[in-house]
Amino acid sequence: MESRYDLVIVGGGIAGGALATAMARAGRSVLVLEKTTEYPDRVRGEWIAPWGVIEVKRLGLYETLMEAGGHHVGRHVTLGDDVEDPEAAIAAASDLTAILPGVPGPLCIRHPVACETLAASATAAGATVLRGVSGVEVSPGPAPEVAFECEGKGYRVACRLIVGADGRAGVTRAQAGIELHRDEPHHLFSGLLVEGAHGWPDDLQTKGTEGEFNFLVFPQGEGRVRLYLGYGYDRKDFLAGAGAEERFLEAFNLRTVPKSEALANARPISRCYSYPNEDTWTDEPFVEGLVLAGDAAGHNDPITGQGLAITFRDVRIVAEALQEHADWTPEVFRPYAEERAERMRRLRFAAKLLATLDSEFGPEALERRIRIRKRATEDPTLMFPLAGVMAGPENVPAEFYTDAYWARVFGEG
Repeated sequence: MESRYDLVIVGGGIAGGALATAMARAGRSVLVLEKTTEYPDRVRGEWIAPWGVIEVKRLGLYETLMEAGGHHVGRHVTLGDDVEDPEAAIAAASDLTAILPGVPGPLCIRHPVACETLAASATAAGATVLRGVSGVEVSPGPAPEVAFECEGKGYRVACRLIVGADGRAGVTRAQAGIELHRDEPHHLFSGLLVEGAHGWPDDLQTKGTEGEFNFLVFPQGEGRVRLYLGYGYDRKDFLAGAGAEERFLEAFNLRTVPKSEALANARPISRCYSYPNEDTWTDEPFVEGLVLAGDAAGHNDPITGQGLAITFRDVRIVAEALQEHADWTPEVFRPYAEERAERMRRLRFAAKLLATLDSEFGPEALERRIRIRKRATEDPTLMFPLAGVMAGPENVPAEFYTDAYWARVFGEG
């Protein structure tokens, strides 16, 4: 291991592995520090929106992920207790392959597999990837340094730039003194990976609300499906303790979803873990000598599944900035910060809209869903922010991310 690198990337997950691959391929010396020796199932980060697939392609990582088991989903249907005829809805399912040219729908892949694949890709490109790292301390500034421990030994390395890619629970953001903003949680989200769900179409994703649950279904191919449940924040104990997987699957006996028994009777092959839905964000995800990417810079409510698309765009913009500029001063990252701030603002708006529709429960919430869905069939622009979730938030006019638009959707003005 060298004593100096162009980049030291703290975190070897999706953002870290992707950026290390891009920069090592560009001829930069890169050190990646990853705390785990085996990537855990995070119960999230397994669905890439079409606009995120474009970013994966621009980074030259598309074939890498496809060879590792990437699976495209070509159809979407919204079901639930506000849909009168679910069979007819499935027959008229949206064609996800037509959203963006050259992208055959969202891309699904297991999070641990994607992390391992990108770490291997970074190593093959020439980066040094260390696993089982602990005690990381970053010292940004005009002469950045990173101290850490690995295999019982202490190290301190110098670099031109530190990249914080260590996720929402990482250390780099706080150590760099970058403030994180957080909104109030609205509901809880839980995920479970199952296999043997061969009765469910491999090309069909769905979401919707029935009773006290918001459900989401994302096939990964060959009978594997990632299932999600959203439920009220006042029900924190629902999936806590022993029997959580059984209770989770029992909730997927959905009367409004044809063939849901294939999901409810599938075999769980991951843990069941719940987490709050809140959004977080940073005003400026950089200081002198350090920049943040991915969840470390702030994450979106998972109800719209934007985490991986956000991360791959972060990586692409940061990588391009580093390759375009000889001097890696803080101002190099100003355009990234500005673009990310507006991107995250729009995605927060879209997530809040969907959470209000799909993750509020009871008779009044059901009546509101029925009313708004009916209006949306007459005026498709009513759901335009959700089009940005698929095609990219920048591809929807700014007027659809305003208080006035919110009032129009929910009849408040």
